Amino acid sequence: MRVIPVEQRHRAAWDVLYAGYAEFYRVAQTPAMRDTVWSWLHDPAHECSGLIAEDASGRALGLAHYRPYARPLRASVGCFLDDLFVAPDARGSGAAPALLAELRRLAGAHGWELVRWITADDNHRARTLYDKHATRTWWVTYDMPPDAQ
Repeated sequence: MRVIPVEQRHRAAWDVLYAGYAEFYRVAQTPAMRDTVWSWLHDPAHECSGLIAEDASGRALGLAHYRPYARPLRASVGCFLDDLFVAPDARGSGAAPALLAELRRLAGAHGWELVRWITADDNHRARTLYDKHATRTWWVTYDMPPDAQ
């Protein structure tokens, strides 16, 4: 297992993984939306970055998308893990722990105070893994839509 920054050669596998992630969370996603995210991942000026976990043969097993974010109250910078997904047939392969370990390493290398993410309350399998690598917080999340223009 190795975790590397997402590369152009990963596009087809990344499409399948990201579509699977959207389906898991019941989010309608189009190829155009994936094109947008893919372009972000390859734009050095964009805040989003991506990782791919691949096996010894180079098969992409999982992905992670992350970005730094300011933490004004702490006067620090953290890393927000937006998306983490492992192909269903690769679960238990070590891909998810490897992605989390690489994010921990990147946080240390960049001086980010922590790596933070959210997950669905009913995502029990993932939460069992997350409980081994991080501390669950008591924060409640809200979403507020913008005014219609």
